[in-house]
Amino acid sequence: MAQSTSNLNLAIRLHNVGVEYDMPTDRINTIKEYSIRLMQGKIKRKKFWALKNVDLEISQGEIFGILGRNGAGKSTLLKVISRVLIPTEGDVWICGVVHPLLQLGAGFHPELTGRENIFLNGTILGHTKKEIEEKFDEIVDFSEIADFIESPLRTYSSGMKARLGFSVATAWMPDILVVDEVLGVGDAAFQQKCSERMLYFREHGSTIILVSHSPNTITNLCERAIWLDHGNIVARGNASEVSAQYNTATMGKRL
Repeated sequence: MAQSTSNLNLAIRLHNVGVEYDMPTDRINTIKEYSIRLMQGKIKRKKFWALKNVDLEISQGEIFGILGRNGAGKSTLLKVISRVLIPTEGDVWICGVVHPLLQLGAGFHPELTGRENIFLNGTILGHTKKEIEEKFDEIVDFSEIADFIESPLRTYSSGMKARLGFSVATAWMPDILVVDEVLGVGDAAFQQKCSERMLYFREHGSTIILVSHSPNTITNLCERAIWLDHGNIVARGNASEVSAQYNTATMGKRL
């Protein structure tokens, strides 16, 4: 259960956090097939731990990195921190409001225009119409898609959706910003803008948790990091040192 921590220097504390999933072992293609097999008692399941024994402390005003391959448990960890997912075991303490950016464009509607989606997504993030109106021009300017803002989202490229998603999610100064692979989309110039905005947030006291497959990204932006593998933290500490260990293990070379 998420609570507020009494330590003023900490933004996040996780103690012995674990997340267990119960998964069917056989492939089931339709809801009808699932229902029939469920009534017949023919669904075989297995349990596995997506996270296990995770202890973590993240300070206020730092950019903290999480490295790991697909399936390592990174997204599950972010969902726990973002309060999207309640862990099976362990304790989670959060100081401040979490702004999750777990999937760029999440909360957008493909048939609505860019303008309409800004108001939709801003509302989902908890902002009033007036607050969104005050930030609207800034959001459009940052996204660099002013020429398409009245077009439906279904006509946007993935890069344009990413620009708009990041621009809306970061238009307001967050207490805690959780970012999942945001720097893996868009062109180099936009990635640089994203990096600069996150550094600005850090300088003004925001805490940022950044997930990336890129050790270079973690080294360049983060002070500390962890390497997550099969739901366990296998390395933690200085970002450049953790990135080097990860790079050696996964790529066979050092940074």
